[in-house]
Amino acid sequence: MPSFRPLPPSFYRRETAAVARGLLGCRLIRRLPGGKRRAVVIVETEAYLGVKDRAAHTWNGRRTPRVAPMWGPGGHAYVYFVYGMHYCLNVVTQREGVAEAVLLRAAIAEELFLEVLRPKSTASLKVNRARRGGGAAAVVAGKGADARRAFPSSLSKQVSLYSGPAKLCARLEITTALSGASLSGPELMISRGPRARFDILVGPRVGVAYAGEAAAWPLRFAVAGCPAVTRRSLLSERINPSRLPAPRPSP
Repeated sequence: MPSFRPLPPSFYRRETAAVARGLLGCRLIRRLPGGKRRAVVIVETEAYLGVKDRAAHTWNGRRTPRVAPMWGPGGHAYVYFVYGMHYCLNVVTQREGVAEAVLLRAAIAEELFLEVLRPKSTASLKVNRARRGGGAAAVVAGKGADARRAFPSSLSKQVSLYSGPAKLCARLEITTALSGASLSGPELMISRGPRARFDILVGPRVGVAYAGEAAAWPLRFAVAGCPAVTRRSLLSERINPSRLPAPRPSP
């Protein structure tokens, strides 16, 4: 596997929603206990805005040993255990003392990421489906003309390997032992991803109905056109990243 350069600390010490969008298309690299490395591309994130966000673990200033990494500087991992069976990986953002983070909800192998983002015309789609024995086409949720891609059903299992925060951690062997670890390596690293253009889908976060008004905040972001994204029907707004204002670092 080629060597990758980690993202600089300044990337994480910005507005949390901007970091959540910026993580899309980046590589998450895990060095496994045996020394082998595995790299995937991040395709879905959720931002959590700390003390002002009822859905965040640090809402209202909560400080416990579990959430201690969230109070540290951006660029570290926060891993928690949920439902007595699953681990979830978060990217800590902002400066020290601002307890915000981004949940990594889904990722996909790099070769599949590039494949599903390559648009196909309707005519080519029909031909490819016939050639591949009726493989399902991935249809993107969102406004405007959706990219349609002939996607063989034989690859469905590969697409879903990292689809969901629990699957992502299970496949990459990420547990609470890595909570607080630097995202510059060696166990975990985030680097720039493959060069690819994509739109971003936006919608409310998943599973936070208890958070009152905060449950409706549009803080879930996903790569348009990627079938590894979870709960795609709830994502509707499409954003062209080039039209977003430049994010500012945290003061």
